Amino acid sequence: MNWQLARLPQVLFGEGVSQQLTSLIAGYGQRVLLITGARSFDAQPQSQSLLASWQQAGFTLWHERVATEPSPQWVDACVAQHAEHHIEVVVAIGGGSALDAAKAVAGLLPVQRSVMDYLEGVGPELPYTAEALPFIAMPTTAGTGTEATKNAVLSQTGEGGFKKSFRHDSLMPRWAVIDPSWMLSLPVQQIAFNGLDAITQLIEGYTSSKANDFTDGLALAGLEKGLVALSRWFDNPQDGQAASDMAYAALMSGIVLAHAGLGAVHGLAAPLGAFFPAPHGAVCGILLAECTAINIEQLKVQQPESETLARYARIGRLLMKDPTLSDTSAQLLLVEQLRQWHQDFALPSLSHFGVSHQDIPRVVANARGNSMKTNPIVLSDEQLTQVLMSCL
Repeated sequence: MNWQLARLPQVLFGEGVSQQLTSLIAGYGQRVLLITGARSFDAQPQSQSLLASWQQAGFTLWHERVATEPSPQWVDACVAQHAEHHIEVVVAIGGGSALDAAKAVAGLLPVQRSVMDYLEGVGPELPYTAEALPFIAMPTTAGTGTEATKNAVLSQTGEGGFKKSFRHDSLMPRWAVIDPSWMLSLPVQQIAFNGLDAITQLIEGYTSSKANDFTDGLALAGLEKGLVALSRWFDNPQDGQAASDMAYAALMSGIVLAHAGLGAVHGLAAPLGAFFPAPHGAVCGILLAECTAINIEQLKVQQPESETLARYARIGRLLMKDPTLSDTSAQLLLVEQLRQWHQDFALPSLSHFGVSHQDIPRVVANARGNSMKTNPIVLSDEQLTQVLMSCL
């Protein structure tokens, strides 16, 4: 089996590692652009002491906040705002939106071009030939894994909307600083949505047509922790060990998706997130059980000897904590438990975000991007329609 290990960030992981952030930044310069969420950073009890340490270190600091999933327009405006500030290092502290926005800004400040010039599937798709500014990512949610990927996902919502990546090796963070103590003030809905994103990425990466020995080990390690930790953390948001385990699962999911790809959940989530105001993690959670069910069903019909069926069974045994389950029982219980999570985590339906029967053909027509290409079985438009109908 052939596989390639791509560039990865240096990683600091564990409670309290955020205290090393000041010295990491100083290694790159004094002129710092900080990008955070709209409110999450300011609400953190540690934020003021962190800023005080930066002031003591003599940093010149600019602070931008991104309120929603970043758009190309937001990124371009941020780059224009700071074009003359001679930024030396970009730091993101927040959820996936803050990290994606900062990643794109770090890449564009050296070139002073619109991100639309580089977005995949949009515009001229010019080759990116620059070297991004040093970028340090500190996630405060456990979900997207974007601290370990080279793509910045940007969204334009509404009619003609899209969800596309600005992708290049140079965009990989220099450091990923993962301090679970910054994740203990999350609302339970955010814990669920982000955690389901990470679990989906691990399941899809493990069952992807591009899965390999390297990604298998990381996916199983992430699933072993994440499948147990998500419910525990949801039930007790102050559970530091559960937060740490989910942060680990999210980090693994980012590395896995970058090397193995994803599947039908993310294939459908891209147009859903582009056309409707639906949080990405929520969409993943809503779709996960039904996409898993139809993948297993179609593999049994079209490729009954497929090794991917054994992979789904392995996930089922992990989720049910029962290594004695047969493959068939483990697959059935996997789907059953993923469906149960809809109730456990109070997930809405797609219709909650404005998706109707009339919208389904448009979603299906726009679901054949990169993620769908590594789904373990080719699903027809009718089968994708079936999934969406069951999730309305």
